[in-house]
Formats: sequence, structure tokens, C-alpha cells
Amino acid sequence: MRTFIAIELPESIKKKIEQAQAPLKKTGAFVSWVKSGNIHITLKFLGEVPEDKINEVFSAAEKALEGANKFTLNLKSMGAFPDFKRPRVVWIGAGSGEKELSYLAGRVEEEMEKIGFPKEGRKFSAHFTIGRVKSPKNIEKLMEQVKSSDFVTDEIEVKEVVVMKSQLHPAGAIYTPLKKIQLGG
Repeated sequence: MRTFIAIELPESIKKKIEQAQAPLKKTGAFVSWVKSGNIHITLKFLGEVPEDKINEVFSAAEKALEGANKFTLNLKSMGAFPDFKRPRVVWIGAGSGEKELSYLAGRVEEEMEKIGFPKEGRKFSAHFTIGRVKSPKNIEKLMEQVKSSDFVTDEIEVKEVVVMKSQLHPAGAIYTPLKKIQLGG
């Protein structure tokens, strides 16, 4: 099953992201917008995991998060990967809590590598994907809107990390939590 390890957002933040997507959608750019209910931060994408290995994933994730405490996080600013001239992904960044997210991602990366998952080739970037660009149509207009955004949220408390299953469907991915791991503190 397609699996990843993530941090979910509360509904109030998802609503605020949905409101921030609205003016971006009006630019006419050809973008596949992530449904607000599916927005999360991926600490580690595992890909296809055989069902008989999922308990090993749960154990490794629990070990990675041992001693990790709850922390506060807010979201702020928008950007694009790889850059504003050739965007492929539109994202919202992490403000406070970015250091803690990087720490958790590093710990998860280490433990997953020990059980056979390849190490990510690029450095972890604390971001929430909100759209995937499908063509250059109206991209300048979209990027102007992204650059001028003053998106920011209140702080939220991050209390858990989730091992998630992803099922791809024509209408969009369906995410199902497989295991929730509570953070200490």
C-alpha cells in the first residue's frame, strides 16, 4: 500500500488554506489544487509498502519519535518549487515550528533507512503543498498572486504524527490514517 508519514492540520487551518487558494484559482492557471482536507506536511514518503511490512514501519516510526515533544507551529508565506519562473508546486511554508519539523523528519528518515527505505536525496523542506502546476498557462498571473500573498495562521499545537495510507483515485487521493503516534511533553 502507498504509505507516508505526516503531520495533519486542524480543520480551522485547512479552512484558512482553502480561503487562500480561492484567489489563486481565479488566475486561470492550470493547476491541480490539493483539497484542503488532504493538506498535510510529509515527514517521509515511503511509497509502496507490503502489508506484511507495515508493523515494522509502525515500530520504526514509534522509535523515531521516542522522546520527541509536542510543539507549536504556524504557517506563513507562499512559494513555488523549484522557483517562480518554472513552478511545478505551489506551497505554504512553516513559520514557527520549522526547526522541530526538520528534527522529526530527520529522525524518521534515519529509522526508515534502517528498515530498508532509501534516504531522500534532497534536504527536508517544511512546506504544505497546496497545488501542482500542470501547464505554463497564466503562470505569471498565478506567481504574482503567490508573491503578493501575506498568508499567516495562528499557532497550533502539534501533538501527533500519523502513518498514512494513500489511495489514488481520478477525483484525488484518499488518505487513511493507519497509526497515530502521540508526541510527549
